[in-house]
Formats: sequence, structure tokens, C-alpha cells
Amino acid sequence: MIREFTVGAEGGGGFVMWFLLVCAVVGIGLILERLFSLFIKARLNPRLFLEKLTSAVDSQDVDAGIALCDQTPAPVAKILRAVLEKADKGKDAMEEMVARSAAIELAFLDRGMALLGGLTTVAPFLGFLGTVMGMITAFAAIAIAGEVEPTIVASGISTALITTKWGLIIATPLAIIHILFSSKVDGYTRDMEEAASGLIDYLIEQYPKRKK
Repeated sequence: MIREFTVGAEGGGGFVMWFLLVCAVVGIGLILERLFSLFIKARLNPRLFLEKLTSAVDSQDVDAGIALCDQTPAPVAKILRAVLEKADKGKDAMEEMVARSAAIELAFLDRGMALLGGLTTVAPFLGFLGTVMGMITAFAAIAIAGEVEPTIVASGISTALITTKWGLIIATPLAIIHILFSSKVDGYTRDMEEAASGLIDYLIEQYPKRKK
């Protein structure tokens, strides 16, 4: 892979190939970070955790629920902890805490997604730019030769198209992975909202009755 980038840089692609290499490296780094954050750090099922949390609160008290959230390093646990902290302040106070905590946790879930999406757009354009530059170089070589030699034309166009090839090779998997990650974030966000609403309803309607 590096060899082809080098060949393309020395040929018609020029410095554009190095920009494409940067796109590839940054894209791989973002993918690895997102895999860790979305599939390892945030892998907790919000619905199952809500059941476990309400069970802890029901059998013990709100402090036990807060302790459980502290032991769980996942975004949903932080949001539900904020709800428990305002359990005695009423529904409006709990919903306000959900909004504040959700803004912070959603920023964590969306981190790097905009850049990943941007790379899927930039990489093909860089590839096309490199191709245009390569074509210019190829036609300049033809002008110097003074005649249209098939070998000169074929070699020049082949070198020029290297950047387009790599631009598409980089952008296509990044676009697919971006779609998959975005779906994961959207699904997790919906589950967090449902979990927060479920906990608020529990604290308002069921928890006071069970503690009487």
C-alpha cells in the first residue's frame, strides 16, 4: 500500500497522494477509537441496566442506585445517575438533569463522527484533483514529445488515475463504516432516552408507593 502511494506521488498524482495517505491514516485511527467507544465502553444495554437499577433502588434505596451507576462506566449510567440525584426534586428537575447530562454524553458518542464523514467527501475530491494534475502532466509530456505515442498516453493516464483509485478505495469503506456507526449512535441514543424516561416514571409513580 505504501509503495503504491509512493509510486503515485512520484508519478502524476504528486503531493495529492500524501494527502490521501493522511486521510487513510486518520480514518483508520477514528475507526479504531469509535469501535472502542461504541462497542466496548458503551456496550451496556440501557434497557437491561434500567431493570437492574430499578431493582436495586426498589430493594434498597436511591443511594444504592447511584452507587450502581458509579460502578458502571457507560454513558447511560451517567445519565441515570443524574436522574437519581434529583429524585426528590420532582419531574421537572429530573428532566432538566437528563437534558444536561445527555448533551455531554451525546458529545462523547458523536466524537469524531463529523470528521469521519468529512473524510468520505474529501478523499474522492483529492483523488480527482490528483487525476487532473496527472492528466496535465501527461499532456505536457505529449507536447514535449511532439507526437502522440500510445505508450506515452497510456502511461500518463494510468499514473493519473492512481489518485482516483485510491480516493475511492479510501472513501468507500469509510462511508459504509460511518453509516454503521451513525446507526449505532442513533439506536443507543434512543435507548438512553427511553431508559431515562422509564426511570423518571418509576421514581414518580412506583417508587413512592413501594416505600410506604
